Amino acid sequence: MLRQAYLATRQLADDLLDAGQGDAVTDQKARLAVGFALDALAPTNFLLTNPAAVKRALETGGASVVAGARNLLDDIAHNGGRPRQVDTTPFELGRNLAATPGQVVFRNELMELIQYAPQGKRVRAVPLLASPPWINKYYVMDLAPGRSFLEWAIKHQRTVFAISYRNPDATMSGISLEDYLIEGPSAALDVIGDITGSPTVDVVGLCLGGALTAMLAAYLAAGGDDRIGSLTLLNTLLDYSEPGVLGAFADARTISRLERDMARTGVMSGRQMSATFDVLRANDLIFNYVVSNWLMGQRPPAFDILAWNADSTRLPAAMHSFYLRSLYERNQLAKGELELAGRLLSLGDVKSDVYIVAAVNDHIVPWASSYRATGLLGGSVRYVLSSGGHIAGIVNPPSAKAWYVAGENARADAPADYPADAAQWRAGARRHPGSWWEDWTAWSGARAGRLVPPPPMGSDRFPALGEAPGEYVRG
Repeated sequence: MLRQAYLATRQLADDLLDAGQGDAVTDQKARLAVGFALDALAPTNFLLTNPAAVKRALETGGASVVAGARNLLDDIAHNGGRPRQVDTTPFELGRNLAATPGQVVFRNELMELIQYAPQGKRVRAVPLLASPPWINKYYVMDLAPGRSFLEWAIKHQRTVFAISYRNPDATMSGISLEDYLIEGPSAALDVIGDITGSPTVDVVGLCLGGALTAMLAAYLAAGGDDRIGSLTLLNTLLDYSEPGVLGAFADARTISRLERDMARTGVMSGRQMSATFDVLRANDLIFNYVVSNWLMGQRPPAFDILAWNADSTRLPAAMHSFYLRSLYERNQLAKGELELAGRLLSLGDVKSDVYIVAAVNDHIVPWASSYRATGLLGGSVRYVLSSGGHIAGIVNPPSAKAWYVAGENARADAPADYPADAAQWRAGARRHPGSWWEDWTAWSGARAGRLVPPPPMGSDRFPALGEAPGEYVRG
């Protein structure tokens, strides 16, 4: 009876929400709020109305109830009242997370640059720079041995560098998006050029780091600088006209409220950011653990992606406000109206070959919105749709379960061969077994120059400062 009553209530709520008020943002907020409330009220979230939890309590003589109560009290005392998603105790930076060998070869106030050690006697002449998001720590790109995209690239004859951003505090509240551009990947290009002697550098950017990568390419193009080789954009949004569920948190009123909060603290807290993302997938990231941890008395799993996700970072107030206003609210990058460091950025001026990856279940960067980049960039584009979500679509080593969808341009220099409609492209594309990592390796290797001996680790001007993963990742 409870189950049927609950399902009927959900159906009624869905019917009301489908009718809507008529304003897209308001309707989306209503759907999120009502959905979260109904997820929370599901009978399975309460001990006496969850048959599996009652059965376990009887089987364990009540021990599961005692253990669950202990977990609940611990989470109230030490985790802000939210159920823990992961057991982080088995993980250690430099040992089984961010463990690929390398050296920090540069450090400024904003980032450290890591150069990874070669794992072969020959490498491609063009080095590769990883531009991560600074919403989380960089090592989602170097997650764990066998599950690290950067390790994969190194083993496939690439000289790899990666940016590791500092976790901002209140003293960095005035750090801007321009600072991230100039002191981040732009500064990294100078260091990489000095160490390797290569006139060009390939760049792979993820999420917000991918957007910054596209901005960097447009910024350099506006100045006649041709140091960018190929670009790889992973789960990256360049056109923010349809940003998905995050659009509900980026309307003018919500941004103004965030700006008032950040004016007091100087930063957007990592916990606040994490809570926002958890609400978007509440059943998977909150109530799943209410049941397993609090009702069933189980300990949370030890899982590398969740351990990384729990290692949250803050965002500087000035940068975050500018990012939300310029991109989410006004969509200035796609419109060619964004100005950084004195230059107007035009994505159409970016003539590099570009490899774009989206994930079919991504709730942060909807793949159909990511697809719009194919019509914005001025170079040849290869667009790939991967299995998985925002993170699992990137941490995607070859396996029997992995797949990707790809189509071919009629001509290598014709990005306009992509239809404007994402669904039309997918209908004409082909599904391939395996990981996009393998497809990317062939694509990027063909553009990375001849095989040469590996460059030295660091240089006279930029000597090694310490072992990877460095100091900033621990902040």
